[in-house]
Amino acid sequence: VQLQASGGGLVQAGGSLRLSCAASGRTFSSYGMGWFRQAPGKDREFVAAISKSGGSTYYADSVSGRFTISRNSAKNTVYLQMNSLKPEDTAVYYCAAERALPSHIATMQAERYRYWGQGTLVTVSS
Repeated sequence: VQLQASGGGLVQAGGSLRLSCAASGRTFSSYGMGWFRQAPGKDREFVAAISKSGGSTYYADSVSGRFTISRNSAKNTVYLQMNSLKPEDTAVYYCAAERALPSHIATMQAERYRYWGQGTLVTVSS
Protein backbone atom coordinates (compact mmCIF):
# COMPACT_ATOMS: atom_id res chain seq x y z
CA VAL A 1 0.00 0.00 0.00
CA GLN A 2 1.17 3.53 -0.76
CA LEU A 3 0.28 6.42 1.51
CA GLN A 4 0.01 10.13 0.72
CA ALA A 5 -0.33 12.54 3.61
CA SER A 6 -1.59 16.10 3.23
CA GLY A 7 -3.20 18.94 5.12
CA GLY A 8 -0.31 20.36 7.07
CA GLY A 9 0.38 24.05 7.35
CA LEU A 10 0.88 27.03 9.62
CA VAL A 11 -1.73 27.74 12.26
CA GLN A 12 -1.93 29.87 15.38
CA ALA A 13 -2.14 28.32 18.81
CA GLY A 14 -5.71 27.35 19.57
CA GLY A 15 -6.49 26.75 15.93
CA SER A 16 -7.40 23.59 14.04
CA LEU A 17 -6.13 21.53 11.13
CA ARG A 18 -7.26 18.31 9.51
CA LEU A 19 -4.67 15.95 8.11
CA SER A 20 -5.56 13.39 5.48
CA CYS A 21 -3.78 10.23 4.44
CA ALA A 22 -4.90 8.66 1.18
CA ALA A 23 -4.05 4.99 0.62
CA SER A 24 -3.70 3.25 -2.70
CA GLY A 25 -5.03 -0.21 -3.41
CA ARG A 26 -8.22 -2.13 -2.73
CA THR A 27 -7.34 -3.56 0.67
CA PHE A 28 -7.50 -0.43 2.80
CA SER A 29 -9.84 -2.11 5.26
CA SER A 30 -7.17 -4.76 5.92
CA TYR A 31 -4.85 -2.23 7.54
CA GLY A 32 -4.71 -0.67 10.93
CA MET A 33 -3.68 2.96 10.53
CA GLY A 34 -1.61 5.25 12.69
CA TRP A 35 -0.37 8.81 12.89
CA PHE A 36 3.06 9.61 14.28
CA ARG A 37 4.98 12.85 14.51
CA GLN A 38 8.57 13.96 14.75
CA ALA A 39 9.64 17.34 16.05
CA PRO A 40 13.09 18.78 15.26
CA GLY A 41 15.74 17.05 17.36
CA LYS A 42 13.29 14.56 18.83
CA ASP A 43 12.38 10.96 18.23
CA ARG A 44 9.30 9.96 16.28
CA GLU A 45 6.35 9.57 18.64
CA PHE A 46 2.93 8.00 18.51
CA VAL A 47 -0.06 10.31 18.09
CA ALA A 48 -3.12 8.22 17.28
CA ALA A 49 -4.22 4.95 15.74
CA ILE A 50 -7.39 3.36 14.44
CA SER A 51 -8.28 -0.29 13.94
CA LYS A 52 -9.11 -1.89 10.60
CA SER A 53 -12.82 -1.57 11.18
CA GLY A 54 -12.59 1.88 12.72
CA GLY A 55 -14.22 0.55 15.85
CA SER A 56 -11.22 1.16 18.09
CA THR A 57 -9.12 4.28 18.42
CA TYR A 58 -6.06 5.05 20.51
CA TYR A 59 -4.41 8.32 21.44
CA ALA A 60 -1.28 9.56 23.05
CA ASP A 61 -1.98 11.27 26.36
CA SER A 62 -0.62 14.54 24.97
CA VAL A 63 -3.33 14.77 22.30
CA SER A 64 -6.25 12.94 23.91
CA GLY A 65 -9.32 15.15 23.94
CA ARG A 66 -7.92 17.47 21.26
CA PHE A 67 -7.24 15.16 18.30
CA THR A 68 -9.62 12.73 16.60
CA ILE A 69 -8.63 9.96 14.22
CA SER A 70 -11.15 8.55 11.77
CA ARG A 71 -11.26 6.61 8.53
CA ASN A 72 -13.41 6.51 5.44
CA SER A 73 -13.16 3.17 3.67
CA ALA A 74 -15.06 4.41 0.62
CA LYS A 75 -12.34 7.02 0.09
CA ASN A 76 -9.42 4.89 1.32
CA THR A 77 -8.50 7.75 3.60
CA VAL A 78 -7.66 8.21 7.26
CA TYR A 79 -8.00 11.61 8.91
CA LEU A 80 -6.54 13.34 11.92
CA GLN A 81 -8.64 16.25 13.14
CA MET A 82 -6.48 18.44 15.35
CA ASN A 83 -8.13 21.05 17.55
CA SER A 84 -6.81 23.39 20.23
CA LEU A 85 -3.37 23.16 18.72
CA LYS A 86 -0.36 24.08 20.83
CA PRO A 87 3.15 25.15 19.81
CA GLU A 88 4.41 21.81 21.11
CA ASP A 89 2.33 20.08 18.43
CA THR A 90 4.72 21.47 15.82
CA ALA A 91 6.21 18.52 13.95
CA VAL A 92 6.23 16.55 10.74
CA TYR A 93 3.24 14.22 10.88
CA TYR A 94 3.42 10.80 9.27
CA CYS A 95 0.68 8.30 8.55
CA ALA A 96 1.43 4.60 8.66
CA ALA A 97 -0.29 1.33 7.83
CA GLU A 98 0.10 -2.23 8.99
CA ARG A 99 -1.96 -5.41 8.61
CA ALA A 100 -0.81 -7.11 11.79
CA LEU A 101 -1.25 -5.04 14.94
CA PRO A 102 -2.07 -7.65 17.55
CA SER A 103 -2.54 -5.40 20.54
CA HIS A 104 -3.19 -1.91 21.80
CA ILE A 105 0.48 -1.62 22.65
CA ALA A 106 1.50 -2.63 19.13
CA THR A 107 -0.55 0.18 17.60
CA MET A 108 1.60 2.68 19.47
CA GLN A 109 4.94 1.32 18.26
CA ALA A 110 6.37 2.86 15.09
CA GLU A 111 8.53 -0.19 14.39
CA ARG A 112 5.38 -2.29 14.01
CA TYR A 113 4.26 -0.38 10.91
CA ARG A 114 5.53 -1.48 7.52
CA TYR A 115 4.15 1.27 5.29
CA TRP A 116 4.70 4.99 5.72
CA GLY A 117 3.62 8.18 4.02
CA GLN A 118 6.01 11.01 3.24
CA GLY A 119 5.02 13.31 6.09
CA THR A 120 3.31 16.67 6.25
CA LEU A 121 4.59 19.62 8.28
CA VAL A 122 2.42 21.20 10.95
CA THR A 123 3.65 24.45 12.48
CA VAL A 124 1.80 26.02 15.38
CA SER A 125 2.76 29.58 16.23
CA SER A 126 2.36 31.05 19.69
